[in-house]
Amino acid sequence: MDTDLIFQVLAIVSEIPHGKVASYKQIAILIGRPQNARLVGKILSYASMYGDYPCHRVVNSAGRLVPGWFEQRDLLLEEGVIFKDNGNVDLKRCKWHIME
Repeated sequence: MDTDLIFQVLAIVSEIPHGKVASYKQIAILIGRPQNARLVGKILSYASMYGDYPCHRVVNSAGRLVPGWFEQRDLLLEEGVIFKDNGNVDLKRCKWHIME
C-alpha cells in the first residue's frame, strides 16, 4: 500500500474531534477517492502499525461500528457519542462536519 495514501487517511482521522465520528466514505471523499471507502477501512485496520490514531471515531455511513471490535462502543461512549436504539451512532447529532 502507498505510504503517502496511508498517512493522508491517518492525518484526517487524527483531526476528528473528541465526541464526533466520521464515515469511511467521508474520509475517502476528503482524500479525493470517493469510491474507496473500503480502502479507508483497510488502511485503518493497520493504523496501529503507524502510531496512535483515534480510529474508533470512524464508522460506516449508517453509523454502524466495526464488527468484532467491542471496545469501540465503550471508547465512543466515554467521549459522549450518542447511540440510537438500534445500536448505531446517532449521526445527526455526532457526525463530524468539517466546516464547523
